[in-house]
Amino acid sequence: MDIEHVRSRFIKHFDGLTGTVYASPGRINLIGEHTDYNGGFVFPGAIDKGMIAELRPNGTDKVRAYSIDMKDYVEFGLNEEDAPRTSWARYIFGVCREMIKRGVEVKGFNTAFAGDVPLGAGMSSSAALESTYAYALNDLFGENKVDKFELAKVGQATEHNYCGVKCGIMDQFASVFGKEGSLIRLDCRSLEYQYFPFNPEGYRLVLLDSVVKHELASSAYNKRRQSCENVVAAMKQHHPEVEFLRDANMAMLEEVKAEVSAEDYMRAEYVIGEVQRVLDVCDALEKGDYETVGAKMYETHHGMSKLYEVSCEELDFLNDIARECGVTGSRVMGGGFGGCTINLVKEELYDAFIARAKEAYKEKYGKLPKVYDVVISDGSRKLC
Repeated sequence: MDIEHVRSRFIKHFDGLTGTVYASPGRINLIGEHTDYNGGFVFPGAIDKGMIAELRPNGTDKVRAYSIDMKDYVEFGLNEEDAPRTSWARYIFGVCREMIKRGVEVKGFNTAFAGDVPLGAGMSSSAALESTYAYALNDLFGENKVDKFELAKVGQATEHNYCGVKCGIMDQFASVFGKEGSLIRLDCRSLEYQYFPFNPEGYRLVLLDSVVKHELASSAYNKRRQSCENVVAAMKQHHPEVEFLRDANMAMLEEVKAEVSAEDYMRAEYVIGEVQRVLDVCDALEKGDYETVGAKMYETHHGMSKLYEVSCEELDFLNDIARECGVTGSRVMGGGFGGCTINLVKEELYDAFIARAKEAYKEKYGKLPKVYDVVISDGSRKLC
């Protein structure tokens, strides 16, 4: 992320004056997919790619915003009826509105922003943008009256109320709360969280972007969510304490096997296993045992591919290449049906793995996967 680039554009577009610069990161999720709506755990970390924005109050009731990457300028007011049509500007407008709802007296400001979170790769560029502006507005206009948890909720509410995306809290939470050298276990039911050390000396974390996105995603997501709810309903007849699959175990699932469809059983088997895998990975990290972490990542990929059926041919192919190359851990990251694999690779195997993955993928699919090295980094902050 390049502060000087953002500052030079800000000066050029806004009166030659400088403002205050803020940043928020994108995120990865090491393990814990499709566990959030099942009351389980996710295990994200902030990364060294994100959004940078410069802001300066302008003494008016208007926001004047310039997207450096889009080369696009939008101006809008701060009342509900002033919502801009431009999609990127709606994120900033939504954050302004959500902060106002929380008692922050947001006034007009000039801003320019840019980012290096790859779009569409599952690293949450939108959450990085929301978190940057929530943090900035809290600092500039709120005298830091809104706590960090509420800042994450501001980003989530922006998605819900202004961008039409009914997302969970993980992306914004990771962006705000990220800490260098640590991953965060977030309990999606209680919203309690705990930091775990992630200092993989001798290993690198790299994403391979399949550059595919299948259209099934939203309808398939809803079907899988329904499967999980079907199994919980069956279990409640025997175990009233079960509110989510997070509360269940494999013995309970076996008990209702004849009462649910084979497909619903398979979906629940994956989720119950995945909830436990997050806990197992946390234990392994506390011992510095990255080989166990990697083994659990492969187990997750198998579950997402064969039980939850949200992988795709291209992602399975990249996972197979990782295994062939001796990569410590590899799995599909995110909701599935395209996007990236996340790979934990020993330093000495890295170059050979990347070369092999590019060559084999190009040969089979006629295009190169994109390669993103990531380092676990700090969350939202003021830069200067």
